[in-house]
Amino acid sequence: MLAIVGWQTEGVIADPRSALRAAQLYLVAGILCDEHLDAALQGGVQVVQLRIKSAEDEEIVSTGRRYASLCERHGVPLILNDRPDLVEAVGADGVHLGQDDTAPQRARALLGPQRLVGLSTHSEAQIDAATGLAVDYIGVGPVYATPTKPGRPPVGLELVAYARKHAGLPFFAIGGIDPGTLPAVVAAGARRVAVVRAITQTADAEGAARMLRAGLELEAPVGAA
Repeated sequence: MLAIVGWQTEGVIADPRSALRAAQLYLVAGILCDEHLDAALQGGVQVVQLRIKSAEDEEIVSTGRRYASLCERHGVPLILNDRPDLVEAVGADGVHLGQDDTAPQRARALLGPQRLVGLSTHSEAQIDAATGLAVDYIGVGPVYATPTKPGRPPVGLELVAYARKHAGLPFFAIGGIDPGTLPAVVAAGARRVAVVRAITQTADAEGAARMLRAGLELEAPVGAA
């Protein structure tokens, strides 16, 4: 169990799945220095995903191990993007998959029942289908156009509202979410959000995370479905 003090956690994660379900703020990041990631965790990030699309396995593993150490210190799950085969080497808590990546069933077979499997969704049909797959949560987006997903059209707030009514799993709205867009995303039905640039591209990662957490706590209190 995690000992929760304010927005901070102490100790090793005994149950990543429970930690994920309780999380509201999920950070997707490439290669960050320890100071930047630690500041984001201090500010209230509750899940971290390492996403490096163009890198050798050795770089993914070395960066992942560095992230795993920091996340463990804060009691926060670490998710590896698109590489279930490297989760064990990194010491990550699970994997996040795109629609064209490894099949969730294959990832689950590789990782076993304890680790987390997440899946990106971009349509009502994909949200509906996810309930019958071996996944623990879904991402819904991109809500707004974002350079982190070039060429992928935004799904808009309508898909967030659909996920709120129909998703049979915890979902994180993602794509162009920052303190300015957060209220509309929450009003559409999101209780959890994932961000990239709002934290990775600021000099004050701790302050940015705190602002997002404060907005989520105000608009979508912890414990909301």
